[in-house]
Amino acid sequence: MSEAVGVDPLAAALRPVRSGNTFEETVERLLQLIRLALVPVGERFPPERELADRLQVSRVTLREALKVLQDSGLLEVRRGRYGGAFVLASPDVVSGDGTELRRRAELLGDRLEDTLLFREVLEVGAAELCAARRPVGADAQRLRDCLAATCASGPADYRRHDTRLHLAIAELSGSPSVAAQYAAVRATVNELLDCIPLLPPNLEHSERQHGELLDAILAGDPERARTAMREHLAGTGALLRGFLS
Repeated sequence: MSEAVGVDPLAAALRPVRSGNTFEETVERLLQLIRLALVPVGERFPPERELADRLQVSRVTLREALKVLQDSGLLEVRRGRYGGAFVLASPDVVSGDGTELRRRAELLGDRLEDTLLFREVLEVGAAELCAARRPVGADAQRLRDCLAATCASGPADYRRHDTRLHLAIAELSGSPSVAAQYAAVRATVNELLDCIPLLPPNLEHSERQHGELLDAILAGDPERARTAMREHLAGTGALLRGFLS
């Protein structure tokens, strides 16, 4: 059946990126084009200029996102007159033969959004409480040490140090219950993160956000800490939705 005249089949996925997580949301939008078969395997993405205009992102950000998908085996970028970014595979095959990724996504089902929402409620609240207490002395040094370890870590141990930083914030919120619940939900989030590739631009962006978050906490600014944590979590959420939804 032919598409109705005037209907843009790509419009839903190629809506403008609005948040501060420009790279992560761009990856999410491009993954939606593939996952929803709006650009089928073997077909070519719209030209870079059109994609950048429709997503309202820079060509640099777009190229970083395309490179991530190329490195993940989802796209092939061809040069020349008939070149462009061609879809090679579905995100289901991004991890090995895709069996583990599909299994985890099926087990999670509709709980992906619930897990991300619960994490946001816990971590945004924990950041606000932690900033209100304004850690000093050994507590402040603990946060600085966790941040330094995360910045210095490589891909193999990044998530372990990232978890420790976030857990330290939860523990310094003053509520043992918040810390315990965060540890539980983070275990679920880490299982999901293990199913998607580590993306260097995302890690670099996360480190900048970690720095802004700790600045707010150590300055005793609860509102700024809430905003920084919410924006930070939105980036991770965009990538998980892109690969797993």
